[in-house]
Amino acid sequence: MESPEPQDGDSVFAHIPHVPEVPIYAMMVAFSKDPSPLKLNLGIGVYRTEDGQPFQLNVVRRVERLLVDDMSTSKEYLPITGIAEFNRLSAKLILGADSPAIKENRVTTVQCLSGSGSLRIGAEFLANHYHHQHTVYMSQPTYTAHPVFFSAAGLAIKTYRYYDPGTCGLDFQGMLEDLLSAPSGAIVLLQACAHNPTGVDPTLPQWEQIRQLIRAKGLFPFFDTAYQGLVSGNLDEDAQAIRLFVTDGGECLVAQSYSKIMGLYGERVGALSIVCKTAEVASHVESQLKLLIRPMYSSPPIHGASIAATILKDRDMYEEWSIEVKAMTDRLISTRRQLFDALRDRGTPGDWGHIIRHGGLFTFSGLNSEQVAFMNKEYHIYMPSDGRINMAGLGPKTVPCLADAIHAAVTMGV
Repeated sequence: MESPEPQDGDSVFAHIPHVPEVPIYAMMVAFSKDPSPLKLNLGIGVYRTEDGQPFQLNVVRRVERLLVDDMSTSKEYLPITGIAEFNRLSAKLILGADSPAIKENRVTTVQCLSGSGSLRIGAEFLANHYHHQHTVYMSQPTYTAHPVFFSAAGLAIKTYRYYDPGTCGLDFQGMLEDLLSAPSGAIVLLQACAHNPTGVDPTLPQWEQIRQLIRAKGLFPFFDTAYQGLVSGNLDEDAQAIRLFVTDGGECLVAQSYSKIMGLYGERVGALSIVCKTAEVASHVESQLKLLIRPMYSSPPIHGASIAATILKDRDMYEEWSIEVKAMTDRLISTRRQLFDALRDRGTPGDWGHIIRHGGLFTFSGLNSEQVAFMNKEYHIYMPSDGRINMAGLGPKTVPCLADAIHAAVTMGV
Protein backbone atom coordinates (compact mmCIF):
# COMPACT_ATOMS: atom_id res chain seq x y z
CA MET A 1 0.00 0.00 0.00
CA GLU A 2 1.44 3.35 -1.02
CA SER A 3 1.95 6.12 1.50
CA PRO A 4 -0.54 9.02 1.18
CA GLU A 5 0.63 12.11 -0.63
CA PRO A 6 1.77 14.83 1.80
CA GLN A 7 -0.56 17.81 2.18
CA ASP A 8 0.69 21.38 1.89
CA GLY A 9 2.72 22.19 4.98
CA ASP A 10 3.36 18.54 5.88
CA SER A 11 6.84 17.06 5.90
CA VAL A 12 7.55 14.67 3.05
CA PHE A 13 8.98 12.43 5.77
CA ALA A 14 5.93 12.57 8.04
CA HIS A 15 5.13 8.93 7.29
CA ILE A 16 8.43 7.69 8.73
CA PRO A 17 7.93 5.84 12.04
CA HIS A 18 10.22 6.41 15.00
CA VAL A 19 12.38 3.39 15.86
CA PRO A 20 13.96 2.63 19.23
CA GLU A 21 17.58 3.54 19.88
CA VAL A 22 20.15 0.77 19.36
CA PRO A 23 20.20 -0.88 22.82
CA ILE A 24 23.90 -0.50 23.55
CA TYR A 25 23.79 3.22 22.68
CA ALA A 26 20.57 3.71 24.62
CA MET A 27 22.43 2.23 27.59
CA MET A 28 25.24 4.75 27.14
CA VAL A 29 22.73 7.61 27.21
CA ALA A 30 21.04 6.22 30.32
CA PHE A 31 24.42 5.83 32.03
CA SER A 32 25.40 9.42 31.25
CA LYS A 33 22.14 10.72 32.74
CA ASP A 34 22.39 8.64 35.93
CA PRO A 35 23.46 11.02 38.75
CA SER A 36 24.55 8.19 41.08
CA PRO A 37 28.24 8.36 42.08
CA LEU A 38 28.17 4.56 42.29
CA LYS A 39 27.18 3.95 38.68
CA LEU A 40 29.24 1.41 36.77
CA ASN A 41 29.41 1.04 32.98
CA LEU A 42 30.10 -2.55 31.89
CA GLY A 43 28.35 -2.26 28.55
CA ILE A 44 30.09 -1.01 25.41
CA GLY A 45 33.30 -2.84 24.58
CA VAL A 46 36.07 -0.36 25.28
CA TYR A 47 39.20 -0.81 27.39
CA ARG A 48 39.22 1.65 30.29
CA THR A 49 41.49 2.44 33.22
CA GLU A 50 40.87 0.78 36.57
CA ASP A 51 38.93 3.93 37.54
CA GLY A 52 36.69 3.60 34.49
CA GLN A 53 38.26 6.47 32.56
CA PRO A 54 39.21 6.47 28.84
CA PHE A 55 42.52 4.70 28.27
CA GLN A 56 45.24 5.79 25.86
CA LEU A 57 48.35 3.77 25.09
CA ASN A 58 51.64 5.55 25.80
CA VAL A 59 53.06 4.59 22.42
CA VAL A 60 50.01 6.05 20.65
CA ARG A 61 50.37 9.31 22.58
CA ARG A 62 54.05 9.47 21.61
CA VAL A 63 53.35 8.82 17.92
CA GLU A 64 50.65 11.48 17.85
CA ARG A 65 53.14 14.06 19.09
CA LEU A 66 55.58 13.02 16.35
CA LEU A 67 52.90 13.34 13.68
CA VAL A 68 51.85 16.78 14.91
CA ASP A 69 55.48 17.99 14.76
CA ASP A 70 56.03 16.51 11.29
CA MET A 71 55.51 19.47 8.97
CA SER A 72 55.73 17.20 5.93
CA THR A 73 52.49 15.42 6.88
CA SER A 74 49.97 15.86 4.09
CA LYS A 75 46.22 16.25 4.46
CA GLU A 76 45.52 15.39 0.84
CA TYR A 77 43.00 12.68 0.02
CA LEU A 78 44.28 9.16 0.38
CA PRO A 79 43.95 6.65 -2.47
CA ILE A 80 40.69 4.67 -2.44
CA THR A 81 42.45 1.73 -0.80
CA GLY A 82 44.11 3.90 1.86
CA ILE A 83 47.74 4.06 3.01
CA ALA A 84 49.67 1.35 1.17
CA GLU A 85 52.18 0.90 3.99
CA PHE A 86 49.39 0.52 6.55
CA ASN A 87 47.77 -2.14 4.39
CA ARG A 88 50.99 -4.08 3.95
CA LEU A 89 51.78 -3.98 7.65
CA SER A 90 48.22 -4.90 8.65
CA ALA A 91 48.37 -8.03 6.49
CA LYS A 92 51.73 -8.89 8.02
CA LEU A 93 50.38 -8.38 11.54
CA ILE A 94 47.48 -10.78 11.18
CA LEU A 95 48.85 -13.28 8.63
CA GLY A 96 52.45 -13.36 9.86
CA ALA A 97 55.70 -12.10 8.37
CA ASP A 98 56.34 -15.50 6.80
CA SER A 99 52.83 -15.95 5.41
CA PRO A 100 52.86 -17.78 2.08
CA ALA A 101 49.98 -15.61 0.89
CA ILE A 102 52.05 -12.46 1.40
CA LYS A 103 55.18 -13.95 -0.16
CA GLU A 104 53.22 -15.05 -3.22
CA ASN A 105 51.29 -11.75 -3.48
CA ARG A 106 48.01 -13.66 -3.09
CA VAL A 107 46.53 -11.22 -0.58
CA THR A 108 45.02 -7.82 -1.21
CA THR A 109 44.41 -5.47 1.70
CA VAL A 110 42.42 -2.24 1.79
CA GLN A 111 42.13 0.30 4.59
CA CYS A 112 38.57 0.53 5.88
CA LEU A 113 36.56 2.35 8.53
CA SER A 114 37.55 0.18 11.49
CA GLY A 115 36.21 -3.35 11.93
CA SER A 116 32.63 -2.36 11.13
CA GLY A 117 33.59 -0.86 7.79
CA SER A 118 35.83 -3.82 6.99
CA LEU A 119 32.97 -6.24 7.62
CA ARG A 120 30.56 -4.12 5.60
CA ILE A 121 32.87 -3.85 2.59
CA GLY A 122 33.60 -7.57 2.80
CA ALA A 123 29.89 -8.38 2.91
CA GLU A 124 29.20 -6.17 -0.09
CA PHE A 125 32.06 -7.74 -2.01
CA LEU A 126 30.72 -11.24 -1.36
CA ALA A 127 27.18 -10.19 -2.29
CA ASN A 128 28.44 -8.90 -5.63
CA HIS A 129 31.14 -11.37 -6.54
CA TYR A 130 30.76 -14.62 -4.59
CA HIS A 131 28.31 -16.69 -6.63
CA HIS A 132 28.20 -19.96 -4.68
CA GLN A 133 25.90 -19.17 -1.73
CA HIS A 134 24.44 -15.92 -0.47
CA THR A 135 24.00 -17.33 3.03
CA VAL A 136 26.21 -16.42 5.99
CA TYR A 137 26.40 -18.70 9.02
CA MET A 138 27.15 -16.89 12.29
CA SER A 139 27.72 -18.16 15.81
CA GLN A 140 24.80 -18.22 18.20
CA PRO A 141 25.17 -15.76 19.86
CA THR A 142 27.33 -13.27 17.98
CA TYR A 143 28.20 -9.58 18.04
CA THR A 144 24.86 -7.80 17.73
CA ALA A 145 25.88 -5.79 14.65
CA HIS A 146 27.10 -8.78 12.64
CA PRO A 147 23.67 -9.62 11.16
CA VAL A 148 23.14 -5.94 10.31
CA PHE A 149 26.31 -5.69 8.23
CA PHE A 150 25.55 -8.78 6.17
CA SER A 151 21.80 -8.42 5.76
CA ALA A 152 22.36 -4.84 4.55
CA ALA A 153 24.37 -6.35 1.70
CA GLY A 154 21.48 -8.67 0.84
CA LEU A 155 22.94 -11.85 2.33
CA ALA A 156 20.77 -14.34 4.22
CA ILE A 157 21.65 -15.02 7.86
CA LYS A 158 21.73 -18.42 9.53
CA THR A 159 23.38 -19.53 12.76
CA TYR A 160 25.49 -22.38 14.06
CA ARG A 161 25.57 -23.52 17.65
CA TYR A 162 28.46 -22.06 19.61
CA TYR A 163 27.79 -21.22 23.26
CA ASP A 164 26.60 -23.86 25.73
CA PRO A 165 24.66 -22.19 28.58
CA GLY A 166 24.96 -25.36 30.64
CA THR A 167 28.76 -25.26 30.77
CA CYS A 168 29.23 -21.54 29.95
CA GLY A 169 31.68 -22.87 27.36
CA LEU A 170 31.89 -23.94 23.73
CA ASP A 171 29.30 -26.27 22.21
CA PHE A 172 31.97 -27.70 19.95
CA GLN A 173 30.03 -30.75 18.84
CA GLY A 174 26.98 -28.66 18.04
CA MET A 175 29.14 -26.24 16.05
CA LEU A 176 30.64 -29.05 13.97
CA GLU A 177 27.24 -30.63 13.35
CA ASP A 178 25.71 -27.35 12.16
CA LEU A 179 28.64 -26.55 9.86
CA LEU A 180 28.54 -30.08 8.50
CA SER A 181 24.87 -29.62 7.58
CA ALA A 182 25.46 -26.23 5.92
CA PRO A 183 25.21 -26.23 2.12
CA SER A 184 28.44 -26.35 0.17
CA GLY A 185 29.69 -22.86 -0.61
CA ALA A 186 28.02 -21.17 2.36
CA ILE A 187 29.94 -18.33 4.02
CA VAL A 188 30.99 -18.91 7.64
CA LEU A 189 31.69 -15.91 9.86
CA LEU A 190 34.28 -16.75 12.53
CA GLN A 191 35.74 -14.67 15.35
CA ALA A 192 39.47 -15.30 15.54
CA CYS A 193 39.79 -14.80 19.31
CA ALA A 194 38.09 -13.13 22.30
CA HIS A 195 34.64 -14.05 21.01
CA ASN A 196 32.09 -11.26 21.39
CA PRO A 197 29.86 -11.55 23.41
CA THR A 198 30.78 -14.82 25.15
CA GLY A 199 34.55 -14.70 25.73
CA VAL A 200 34.63 -18.38 24.64
CA ASP A 201 37.14 -19.51 22.00
CA PRO A 202 37.98 -22.89 20.46
CA THR A 203 41.37 -24.37 21.32
CA LEU A 204 43.96 -24.57 18.55
CA PRO A 205 43.30 -28.32 18.00
CA GLN A 206 39.58 -27.51 17.76
CA TRP A 207 40.34 -24.77 15.25
CA GLU A 208 42.19 -27.35 13.16
CA GLN A 209 39.10 -29.58 13.16
CA ILE A 210 36.97 -26.59 12.16
CA ARG A 211 39.39 -25.79 9.35
CA GLN A 212 39.33 -29.35 8.03
CA LEU A 213 35.53 -29.43 8.06
CA ILE A 214 35.19 -26.05 6.35
CA ARG A 215 37.66 -26.96 3.62
CA ALA A 216 36.18 -30.43 3.12
CA LYS A 217 32.65 -29.00 2.81
CA GLY A 218 33.72 -26.19 0.49
CA LEU A 219 32.53 -23.51 2.91
CA PHE A 220 34.01 -20.02 2.74
CA PRO A 221 35.59 -18.54 5.91
CA PHE A 222 35.29 -14.86 6.82
CA PHE A 223 37.23 -13.90 9.97
CA ASP A 224 36.46 -10.97 12.22
CA THR A 225 39.40 -10.01 14.44
CA ALA A 226 39.13 -7.05 16.78
CA TYR A 227 41.05 -8.28 19.82
CA GLN A 228 44.36 -9.68 18.55
CA GLY A 229 46.71 -9.99 21.53
CA LEU A 230 44.06 -9.45 24.21
CA VAL A 231 43.52 -13.15 24.99
CA SER A 232 47.02 -14.58 25.36
CA GLY A 233 48.91 -11.29 25.53
CA ASN A 234 50.80 -12.35 22.39
CA LEU A 235 49.91 -10.86 19.00
CA ASP A 236 51.12 -13.88 17.03
CA GLU A 237 49.47 -16.47 19.26
CA ASP A 238 46.06 -14.82 18.98
CA ALA A 239 46.32 -14.93 15.17
CA GLN A 240 46.96 -18.68 14.92
CA ALA A 241 43.39 -19.60 13.98
CA ILE A 242 43.49 -17.37 10.91
CA ARG A 243 46.97 -18.51 9.93
CA LEU A 244 45.79 -22.14 9.86
CA PHE A 245 43.33 -21.16 7.13
CA VAL A 246 45.96 -19.28 5.13
CA THR A 247 48.84 -21.74 5.20
CA ASP A 248 46.60 -24.44 3.69
CA GLY A 249 46.49 -22.47 0.43
CA GLY A 250 42.77 -21.78 0.62
CA GLU A 251 40.94 -18.49 0.32
CA CYS A 252 39.36 -16.37 3.07
CA LEU A 253 38.43 -12.85 4.15
CA VAL A 254 39.82 -11.15 7.25
CA ALA A 255 38.40 -7.98 8.84
CA GLN A 256 40.74 -6.20 11.27
CA SER A 257 40.10 -3.44 13.80
CA TYR A 258 42.63 -1.31 15.68
CA SER A 259 40.03 0.19 18.01
CA LYS A 260 40.69 -2.03 21.01
CA ILE A 261 44.28 -3.11 20.43
CA MET A 262 45.61 0.44 19.90
CA GLY A 263 42.85 2.42 21.60
CA LEU A 264 41.98 4.16 18.32
CA TYR A 265 38.19 3.87 18.66
CA GLY A 266 37.16 7.24 17.26
CA GLU A 267 39.85 7.22 14.58
CA ARG A 268 38.08 4.33 12.81
CA VAL A 269 41.15 2.34 11.80
CA GLY A 270 40.67 -1.04 10.16
CA ALA A 271 41.61 -3.22 7.23
CA LEU A 272 40.04 -5.87 5.05
CA SER A 273 42.34 -8.56 3.64
CA ILE A 274 41.21 -11.03 1.00
CA VAL A 275 43.45 -14.06 0.56
CA CYS A 276 43.17 -15.47 -2.97
CA LYS A 277 44.49 -18.47 -4.90
CA THR A 278 46.80 -16.46 -7.15
CA ALA A 279 48.38 -13.01 -7.41
CA GLU A 280 46.39 -12.35 -10.57
CA VAL A 281 43.08 -13.02 -8.82
CA ALA A 282 44.15 -10.79 -5.91
CA SER A 283 44.81 -7.96 -8.36
CA HIS A 284 41.37 -8.37 -9.89
CA VAL A 285 39.78 -8.44 -6.44
CA GLU A 286 41.47 -5.19 -5.46
CA SER A 287 40.17 -3.48 -8.58
CA GLN A 288 36.63 -4.49 -7.62
CA LEU A 289 37.08 -3.34 -4.03
CA LYS A 290 37.93 0.11 -5.36
CA LEU A 291 34.65 0.16 -7.24
CA LEU A 292 32.76 -0.71 -4.05
CA ILE A 293 34.50 1.86 -1.86
CA ARG A 294 34.33 4.79 -4.30
CA PRO A 295 30.56 5.39 -4.09
CA MET A 296 30.45 4.73 -0.33
CA TYR A 297 33.08 7.02 1.23
CA SER A 298 35.61 7.45 -1.61
CA SER A 299 38.72 7.22 0.59
CA PRO A 300 39.46 6.54 4.27
CA PRO A 301 40.74 8.99 6.93
CA ILE A 302 44.47 9.50 7.26
CA HIS A 303 45.30 10.25 10.92
CA GLY A 304 44.52 6.99 12.73
CA ALA A 305 46.03 4.78 10.04
CA SER A 306 49.18 6.94 10.11
CA ILE A 307 49.48 6.28 13.85
CA ALA A 308 49.05 2.53 13.35
CA ALA A 309 51.50 2.38 10.45
CA THR A 310 54.14 4.33 12.40
CA ILE A 311 53.94 1.84 15.27
CA LEU A 312 53.87 -1.24 13.06
CA LYS A 313 56.90 -0.26 10.97
CA ASP A 314 59.23 0.81 13.81
CA ARG A 315 60.84 -2.07 15.70
CA ASP A 316 61.14 -0.20 19.01
CA MET A 317 57.63 1.21 18.87
CA TYR A 318 56.24 -2.18 17.91
CA GLU A 319 57.96 -3.72 20.91
CA GLU A 320 56.63 -0.97 23.17
CA TRP A 321 53.13 -1.56 21.81
CA SER A 322 53.44 -5.33 22.31
CA ILE A 323 54.41 -4.76 25.94
CA GLU A 324 51.41 -2.48 26.48
CA VAL A 325 49.07 -5.03 24.90
CA LYS A 326 50.48 -7.68 27.22
CA ALA A 327 49.89 -5.39 30.22
CA MET A 328 46.29 -4.82 29.13
CA THR A 329 45.77 -8.57 28.85
CA ASP A 330 47.38 -9.27 32.21
CA ARG A 331 45.03 -6.77 33.82
CA LEU A 332 42.00 -8.43 32.21
CA ILE A 333 43.14 -11.83 33.49
CA SER A 334 43.76 -10.39 36.95
CA THR A 335 40.34 -8.74 37.00
CA ARG A 336 38.67 -12.02 36.10
CA ARG A 337 40.41 -13.69 39.03
CA GLN A 338 39.41 -10.86 41.38
CA LEU A 339 35.73 -11.17 40.40
CA PHE A 340 35.78 -14.95 40.71
CA ASP A 341 37.41 -14.73 44.14
CA ALA A 342 34.94 -12.09 45.29
CA LEU A 343 31.95 -14.25 44.31
CA ARG A 344 33.51 -17.30 45.94
CA ASP A 345 34.22 -15.37 49.13
CA ARG A 346 30.58 -14.26 49.28
CA GLY A 347 29.37 -17.80 48.77
CA THR A 348 27.38 -16.75 45.73
CA PRO A 349 25.41 -19.77 44.49
CA GLY A 350 26.59 -21.28 41.23
CA ASP A 351 29.86 -22.21 39.56
CA TRP A 352 31.59 -19.01 38.47
CA GLY A 353 34.71 -20.71 37.09
CA HIS A 354 33.76 -19.67 33.56
CA ILE A 355 34.73 -16.09 34.42
CA ILE A 356 38.40 -17.08 34.58
CA ARG A 357 38.12 -19.57 31.70
CA HIS A 358 36.83 -16.95 29.27
CA GLY A 359 39.24 -14.61 27.46
CA GLY A 360 39.40 -11.09 26.10
CA LEU A 361 37.24 -8.13 27.04
CA PHE A 362 34.00 -10.00 27.62
CA THR A 363 32.50 -12.75 29.68
CA PHE A 364 29.01 -14.18 29.41
CA SER A 365 28.14 -14.05 33.09
CA GLY A 366 25.15 -16.40 33.00
CA LEU A 367 22.91 -13.72 34.50
CA ASN A 368 19.43 -13.46 32.99
CA SER A 369 17.67 -10.29 31.85
CA GLU A 370 15.66 -9.98 35.10
CA GLN A 371 18.83 -10.17 37.17
CA VAL A 372 20.53 -7.59 34.96
CA ALA A 373 17.52 -5.26 35.32
CA PHE A 374 17.62 -5.71 39.11
CA MET A 375 21.31 -4.82 39.21
CA ASN A 376 20.68 -1.74 37.11
CA LYS A 377 17.83 -0.52 39.31
CA GLU A 378 19.35 -1.30 42.70
CA TYR A 379 23.08 -0.95 42.05
CA HIS A 380 23.29 1.41 39.02
CA ILE A 381 25.20 -1.20 37.00
CA TYR A 382 24.83 -0.90 33.23
CA MET A 383 25.32 -3.99 31.06
CA PRO A 384 23.45 -5.69 28.19
CA SER A 385 20.38 -7.73 29.09
CA ASP A 386 22.10 -10.93 27.89
CA GLY A 387 24.48 -10.73 30.86
CA ARG A 388 27.63 -9.81 28.94
CA ILE A 389 30.20 -8.09 31.15
CA ASN A 390 32.96 -5.88 29.79
CA MET A 391 35.77 -6.92 32.12
CA ALA A 392 37.83 -3.89 31.05
CA GLY A 393 35.25 -1.67 32.77
CA LEU A 394 36.22 -3.06 36.18
CA GLY A 395 38.99 -2.31 38.65
CA PRO A 396 39.93 -3.28 42.24
CA LYS A 397 37.55 -0.64 43.64
CA THR A 398 34.55 -1.71 41.56
CA VAL A 399 34.91 -5.51 41.56
CA PRO A 400 33.42 -5.72 45.09
CA CYS A 401 30.46 -3.58 44.00
CA LEU A 402 29.73 -5.87 41.07
CA ALA A 403 30.17 -8.97 43.21
CA ASP A 404 27.70 -7.57 45.75
CA ALA A 405 25.19 -6.87 42.98
CA ILE A 406 25.54 -10.33 41.42
CA HIS A 407 25.25 -11.99 44.82
CA ALA A 408 22.08 -10.03 45.61
CA ALA A 409 20.53 -10.77 42.22
CA VAL A 410 21.25 -14.48 42.46
CA THR A 411 20.33 -15.03 46.12
CA MET A 412 17.12 -13.01 45.92
CA GLY A 413 15.85 -15.34 43.24
CA VAL A 414 15.44 -12.62 40.65
